Formats: sequence, C-alpha cells, structure tokens
Amino acid sequence: MSEFDEKQERIHGLLAAHGLEALLLRRVSSFAWATCGAASYVNSATTEGSAALVVSRSGRHLITSNVEATRLDQEEGLRAQGWEFHVAPWHETRDAVAELTRGLRLGTDLPCPEGLDLSGEMTRLRASLTPEEGERFASLGGLCAQAMDSAIRQVRPGQTEHEIAACLAREAEWRGAQAIVNLIATDERVFKFRHPLPADRKLERYAMLVLCGRKGGLVCSITRLVHFGSLPDDLRRKAEAVAQVDAALIEATRPGRSLGEIFRMAVAAYARVGFADEWKLHHQGGPAGYEPREMLARPDSTELVAAGQAFAWNPSITGTKSEDTILVGESGNTVLTQISGWPLLEIPAEAGGKLARPAVLEIL
Repeated sequence: MSEFDEKQERIHGLLAAHGLEALLLRRVSSFAWATCGAASYVNSATTEGSAALVVSRSGRHLITSNVEATRLDQEEGLRAQGWEFHVAPWHETRDAVAELTRGLRLGTDLPCPEGLDLSGEMTRLRASLTPEEGERFASLGGLCAQAMDSAIRQVRPGQTEHEIAACLAREAEWRGAQAIVNLIATDERVFKFRHPLPADRKLERYAMLVLCGRKGGLVCSITRLVHFGSLPDDLRRKAEAVAQVDAALIEATRPGRSLGEIFRMAVAAYARVGFADEWKLHHQGGPAGYEPREMLARPDSTELVAAGQAFAWNPSITGTKSEDTILVGESGNTVLTQISGWPLLEIPAEAGGKLARPAVLEIL
C-alpha cells in the first residue's frame, strides 16, 4: 500500500470510528500530511492554509481559489494524486466547503460549529509516521544539522542576534528547509528567556541558536550553543547536567512506554543532577511530525511511543539547553540531527553503554 493510500485508509477509519461521513482538513500541517507533503500556505506562519481538503465516503475534494489552484495542480501534483478541484474566483464569497458538506456528519481538524472537533485525533495521525515519512525525516534532519553547523561556525563576537538569525535562516533555506522557528540569544539573554526572539543585542561570548526546519511539511528541531573562551565552571556544570537529562529522555523513549512515564523519568533526572525544579520553567518536548511538537509530554500523558515515530526533546537548565530530533526504531533510537565533528559528552546509559549528547562548542 502506498503512503497516500494508507493515509486515506486511516482517514476512513477515523470517520467510521466516529460515525461521520466527511472530514474537513484546514490546518497547514494536516493538509501536508494528507497529501504527503504539499504546501497549502502562502504565509509560512499561518495555521490555516489557503486551500482545504474534504474527504468523504464518495470522493476526495480540494477547495481553493483561482490564485492557488494552478500551483497546487502543476507543482504539487494534487490533481494527479486524485483530488477533485473546486476552484472559485478569489473575489467570490461562495462557500464551497459548506456546499460540499451540507447535510453530512462532518469532522474537522480545527474547531468549528459545523463539525465535530477531531483535532486531537489528527494530531495522533500526524505523529504516527509511515516508513516513507521516516526516510524524509532523516533527510531533513541531515539538512538541519548541516545548516546549524555552518551557521554557528560563522558566529563571531560583535554580531547582533539579528545577524546570527539571518545566517541561520540562509543556511537552512538554501538547503530547502524553511526556518519556521529561528531563535537566537546571546550572553545574559540565554539565561533570561527560554524562547528568545532575535534582538539587537551584540554577542560578547555566549550564544544559543535554535532552529525548527520544515520541508515537505515535516519539521525537525535542533539547538546548539557556542562560547568564546573557556566555559565558566558553573555553566559547564549546567551543560553537563542538561545533557544527562536529555540522555535520560532519549533512552526512555522506547515503544510501548507512555509519554507520562517518560516525563516523570525526566523529572527524576533533573533532581538527580541537582536541578530539581528546572523542568517547571519550560516544556520538555514530545512527538514531532508536521508540527514542531504534535503534542507535549505532561505528567499525565497516556499516549504510547511507537516505533517509527520522531521525537524532539528539549530539556533546559537556566542558561543551557539540549535538543535534537530522534527517530524511534525497533531496536534503538537514531539521532537525526547529529552534527559530524561536533564536541560530545558521553553520558552513561541506564542499560549500559553511553549516549552521546552535544556539548557547548568552545572557541578558544
């Protein structure tokens, strides 16, 4: 069965499970998932795209304006994929979705009064990757790792955070990965903010670069830090501690284990390394897919890890962070965003052996 056919089968299974007759997909991430990677957006930051999909028991429908139809047909190949196009002039107010779904028991991936909200179910479908998606994730992870490595090695004292962000975006975009999250902090801002939007602050010694790169709808996440001069002892201790928490998260992410159990193991790891309350200051991450995080792990999360899923954990201790995207395999996990030649910390694993986590790059 092809990836597309498998997803159609999953959609019809979802409809049957809820006694529905049609599913409306408006989210950019759901559109990309259902079409195996097509882009419905114009504004790359939007949640709802410029085209929608309706899947019913009798057909597959794509609704858009004349502005988007040609690209979706000729470049995304969606007519050839089997979608029936419903194209209206951009200036018309006719609601083609309402016409197509009138009288049908409807499910939706965004809350709306016309249908049953299935956003949670769609999140789980997007997080359950096919083997083809796993291969595309691995390729994207390599692109994001290359972009981060190239950008962070161009960082120099005196550059503004905006300059560093521009470099990171350039390195990602020219490789074909959209930098949909591009966070930069320097010096004291690394310690102040977990989500540091780039500012005019000039780098003196210490910088954190965060990238979420998107290609074909999938999103890969990676963080790296660089310090000019020897790392202060207190910061080195924090960097080693957060790497231990990250290693614990990665080791715990195995098929059949719940996200809640993994989260609780991370909380225990924070306490073990001497920073018991730091987990309260930022989320720890979770399954990745067509959103940077399809869901966040919480203490009470019941969702189970499955082989083939991607995860992006991002533990942080004030002033440090550790983040890569991994793919869960039957016999072990693979780090998709590993950077060749990057300095590593070898963390002892509970099951024996060691897990390599990125250190802070020190430029002496």
